[in-house]
Amino acid sequence: MYKIKVISATVRPGRKGPLVGQWITEQVNRHGAFEAELLDLGEVNLPLMNEAVHPVMKQYEHEHTKQWSAKIDEADAFIFVTAEYDYSYPASLKNALEYLVHEWAFKPAGMVSYSIGPFAGVRAVSSLKADLLSLKVVSLLEMVNIPMLNEYLTEEGAFIPNERIIGNAKIMLDQLLRWTKGLKSIKEDK
Repeated sequence: MYKIKVISATVRPGRKGPLVGQWITEQVNRHGAFEAELLDLGEVNLPLMNEAVHPVMKQYEHEHTKQWSAKIDEADAFIFVTAEYDYSYPASLKNALEYLVHEWAFKPAGMVSYSIGPFAGVRAVSSLKADLLSLKVVSLLEMVNIPMLNEYLTEEGAFIPNERIIGNAKIMLDQLLRWTKGLKSIKEDK
């Protein structure tokens, strides 16, 4: 089985990202080809980048960086769950990305974006894809975009997607499997 890290990007109080992250993690595990782990940046709680040596050197001084490095390094693929903040993705995710270099490389990434408005986080994904490219992460075209997120939340706080969202998740996961297989051989060809 391939290992996927589902990274939930939001950290502020009252955030909805972990609900969406939990849902897509369940979808990944049901898919059958992957073993998923949800990494909630609100719980990982990385401080602002505080390593003295550039991450390209992999000379990590802090325990939180060493733990983050190990989690990301063991992944075969990623799914980023992100809200849209001011036409981009959250600073917490940018910070988490910048802690590492080599650990991200030659792995595919799916995206699950959402917003409380009609744009479904697509502008956040556009910014994120550009930044992932510099880390040698291949971002898939197939993704899950959730507009008007509050319409899919129950009073109890559960995320209940419609058939379109569920269908898009399946399409994304099928493609993520293809890319994971292909990029694994590239990553191993040093």
